[in-house]
Amino acid sequence: MPTLTFPHLLSAGRIGNLELRNRIFMCPMGSNLGEPDGACGDRIQSYFEARARGGTALVTVGSVSIGWPVGSGNAPNVAISEDRFIPGIAELANRVHSHGGKVALQLQHAGANAVNDIIAGRPMLVPSEPEPSESDMGSYLTKDEQTRIATPHQQEGARVAYREATRDDIQNVVRLFADAAARASRAGIDAVEIHGGHGYLISTFISPYRNRRTDEYGGSVENRSRLLVEVIEAIKDRVGADFPVWCRLDATEFFVDGGTRIEGARRTAQLAAEAGADAIHVSAHADPARAVGVTEGHATHTPCHFVDFAKTIKKAVAIPVIVPGRIEPEVGDKLIRDGDVDFISMGRKLIAEPELANKLGSGQVEAVRPCIYCYVCISSIFFRDRIRCAVNREAGREFEYAIVPTKEPKKIAVVGGGPAGMEFARVATLRGHTVTLFEREQNLGGTAVFASYAYEPNGRLVRYLANEMQSLDVDVRLGTAATPAELTRLAPDEIVVATGARREIPPIPGANQDHVFSGDELRTLITQDDNISEVRQKLSWSQRTMMGAGAIIGATSDAKRVRQLSRLWMPIGKRVVIVGGGLVGLELAEFLAARSRDVTILEEGANLGAEFAIVRRFRAMHELEKLGVRSLPSTSVLEIEENAVRTQHPDRGVELVRADNVILAVGTVPNSTLHESLLEAGTAAHLIGDAGGIGYLDGAIGEASELARRL
Repeated sequence: MPTLTFPHLLSAGRIGNLELRNRIFMCPMGSNLGEPDGACGDRIQSYFEARARGGTALVTVGSVSIGWPVGSGNAPNVAISEDRFIPGIAELANRVHSHGGKVALQLQHAGANAVNDIIAGRPMLVPSEPEPSESDMGSYLTKDEQTRIATPHQQEGARVAYREATRDDIQNVVRLFADAAARASRAGIDAVEIHGGHGYLISTFISPYRNRRTDEYGGSVENRSRLLVEVIEAIKDRVGADFPVWCRLDATEFFVDGGTRIEGARRTAQLAAEAGADAIHVSAHADPARAVGVTEGHATHTPCHFVDFAKTIKKAVAIPVIVPGRIEPEVGDKLIRDGDVDFISMGRKLIAEPELANKLGSGQVEAVRPCIYCYVCISSIFFRDRIRCAVNREAGREFEYAIVPTKEPKKIAVVGGGPAGMEFARVATLRGHTVTLFEREQNLGGTAVFASYAYEPNGRLVRYLANEMQSLDVDVRLGTAATPAELTRLAPDEIVVATGARREIPPIPGANQDHVFSGDELRTLITQDDNISEVRQKLSWSQRTMMGAGAIIGATSDAKRVRQLSRLWMPIGKRVVIVGGGLVGLELAEFLAARSRDVTILEEGANLGAEFAIVRRFRAMHELEKLGVRSLPSTSVLEIEENAVRTQHPDRGVELVRADNVILAVGTVPNSTLHESLLEAGTAAHLIGDAGGIGYLDGAIGEASELARRL
């Protein structure tokens, strides 16, 4: 493949007088890495320093409180409301600058999202008393998750109350923003971003739905934008015209009747530019009462979701435009080349891969660790935990979690070439160990390869890890079973078993019929692995003929082609019942429903998708509902009949669900057979990933990384 150089994305840029080495910004995201008292300590300094070291042009500290604790979000947000916060912020600036990067603070008043105000029993500042609404989030959460999220609201003295801002309140807010910007400038910060989006105070003034005032701060878009304009003018007056200031704006409010729309956002952007803003950072918001809102709004699940909005605003202003929203580097390069936008801001990508800019610049595109959009990072914020990443265990722990060379290099055997085995091999090799990796199949990736057919980002992770095995010169032995005899011949110092999970067919009457497939059998049908001859016996003559043709043309050897051709034909009937509403069941349901199958999910437990990070779960359930998938929680399977599944529900009683095919997405258990046999033979071995307990990608990568750092 030709080397991708990204000449436009990696070209130098400028905002006002601020010179930037490329066009990649780290998007402001909540991280909960600040200290409990609002200070900017070593933890968050190291987090941003890692991204600056990785070549990012500008990192932005998200949601920096201008009035902490009043009007602030979560307790660990960084604050700049007093001079005592300046030293920590100055140290952050020094550490970023030492790597040639720039740093901005996103100044925020949380308004109706000020969790610290709720905890303290203070009323939250708003332009108008909010309309009452009821969230649908609880229907997707387990009881434990509901309790954890509700904890701040249940503390002694906590209450949810609002106060409509008076003119004195508004002028005080303007002063707080100006004071915060002045402190940022004194601390050596390169720029400030005014948070004018995402349901925080300024955005609620801008929103025609949230703002029902009749004074000079309500009514027309000019009046609703007045607070933002006054903040920009006050900052410029305080720190000087040359200090870069820009604002983040919602281009629209999804699921909000009468909310912000692009026409109004365009005018607000013009007013901001006239007031002295040096750039516009385009984003979007969604009704917070909708669980899917986070992934429709600022943490979008839709690639390039805000690009058209940014293009519209770019045509309306003469200052640079910044855009986020699942934009791949090659797409960002083209957007900049065509003059559609000026800078690309990336959040999740840079959490997963701090070295992204440097790797792109050196042509190491395949060495970029991909974000798989699993929302582990954002979901952690919902529970007020520190940010973390499913694929990058250093994220949020950079101050304590470096990969350091071992003082005692060892010969290590790893059994299993799935994500856990490859991640262990990667980290252990970087530390100086000699690793031999055994994989009984002819390809690396394990069940993650099959999972990538339903959820494409998983395939990116497999390709990245497989590339790391090659670039690090790991001794990978494909098509080789790591028998005790084979391991004895190798004579390793350590053995790591990462054999993943296996599926057991549940004891359901009728589960052995030809129209019933286990997860392993479905995988075999698609990948046509060594067990294909057994599974083919369940198919009709015409289905076997089609499967043979697919194998001849190589259709089943490439995940992308499988996803494309499966829209034309699959050996699966029209009506499909999936038994099991966990992660695997939901991803299969979306895959099949998108291919015109009528899908019903049967889940014995009360909740579906419990293995997903909650924000990813919200999105998955939303997509299934859009596709018309029928979900039946708290439903047990009594029997699988020839054309139906007999079920029982505590309230509805016994029901028949029609089915041409039944897929068993249950019965997943750790595949620890090899580990047990080694222990019985007196051979010590480590067990990681799903082989030790079902933890999926998040658990597999985490356990592998931790063990590799210990050995």
